[in-house]
Amino acid sequence: MEWCSRGRIVLRRGGLGLLHPAVLGVAVGVPGAASRHPQTAGSAPSHQPGAGVRLRWPPMKLLVTGGAGFIGSNFVRYWVDRHPDDTVVAYDALTYAGNPANLADLADRAILVEGDVCDPEAARRAVEAHDIDTIVNFAAESHNSLAILDPARFFRTNVLGTQTMLDVARVLELPRFHHISTCEVYGDLPLDTDEAFTEEHPYRPRTPYNASKAGADHAVRAYIETFGLPATITNCSNNYGPYQFPEKVIPLFTANALDDRPLPLYASTENRREWLHVLDHCRAIEAVLERGRIGETYHVGSGVEASIQEIADAVLEALGKPSSLKTIVPDRPGHDRRYLLDCSKIRRELGWEPTIGFAEGLAGTVAWYADNRDWWEPLRDRAPVVETAWSAAPAAG
Repeated sequence: MEWCSRGRIVLRRGGLGLLHPAVLGVAVGVPGAASRHPQTAGSAPSHQPGAGVRLRWPPMKLLVTGGAGFIGSNFVRYWVDRHPDDTVVAYDALTYAGNPANLADLADRAILVEGDVCDPEAARRAVEAHDIDTIVNFAAESHNSLAILDPARFFRTNVLGTQTMLDVARVLELPRFHHISTCEVYGDLPLDTDEAFTEEHPYRPRTPYNASKAGADHAVRAYIETFGLPATITNCSNNYGPYQFPEKVIPLFTANALDDRPLPLYASTENRREWLHVLDHCRAIEAVLERGRIGETYHVGSGVEASIQEIADAVLEALGKPSSLKTIVPDRPGHDRRYLLDCSKIRRELGWEPTIGFAEGLAGTVAWYADNRDWWEPLRDRAPVVETAWSAAPAAG
């Protein structure tokens, strides 16, 4: 048995050792520990691992920030399917990429609350109204191209918004906070190397989006170290799957190909990304919430890399469209060459592995967009960036 700094028992489903103080109760040996939020205890009782311990798993109550966005809505959908007795509140500002339609069929299983992560009063009201015990922080501006045109909105949402939610969790003494970050905080890697980023790699962000996510990560760690906030971080690689706003490369290429429009490829066509299906990402976050160690960072990736050229070719082949639809456009400023995460830690400690192969996942994703034109077509004109327009870094002012 382990004890965190506030004296809460940290156990895990299936055995002793790791964490979620909000989802357990101990019926033997710890007075008061069977309550929804286990009370602090003086000193750890002496007993052998597993002896005399009975776990009770009351339902969790999660606030998912950015819950109407791409990854957030997939997480909400995943969680209510896997944990039907839990309460899930999707908290979202419903900006251009936040879409209530992503959750429309979950109206009787999840709660959508419109609110800004930068508004402490609104966030606190949402947490208190639903007796939240766990914040899962997806909320972020995430489109690198838009960050070049409007960097201030990225620092506001990604840094100040994260700090606001951390402070709500601190003041209300929530048992758990989990923050979702990105591989891009580390900068980029050369194309001609097998190097991968580990959790100990220094942060070297190269774009406003990357820097804003790095700032958010630092805020989480500061709250862990300074206030003892029970928090964890996951850094993920590029996600793909259903419900992704059609400004991102796979849905953009798919939508354009379906309508015989050009597919805009950046001039550096061999730049590579590591691709992770969004449902594998959701499974990883579940593993961290249930079994991860407080204060730790875990990388989440597939190990599968593909260039923009390979993505375009795969989408066109899946739809039976000609390669002549590919068109070269200038690189955006600060275009990173390559990202790859070393995910041995989450595999070793938590037993997580990706289950959806890239070829299978990409084919399924393309098919989803082909079958759901009524979802993505109304969103097309909401994209705030024209990817074919890059010529140089925009002037300040």
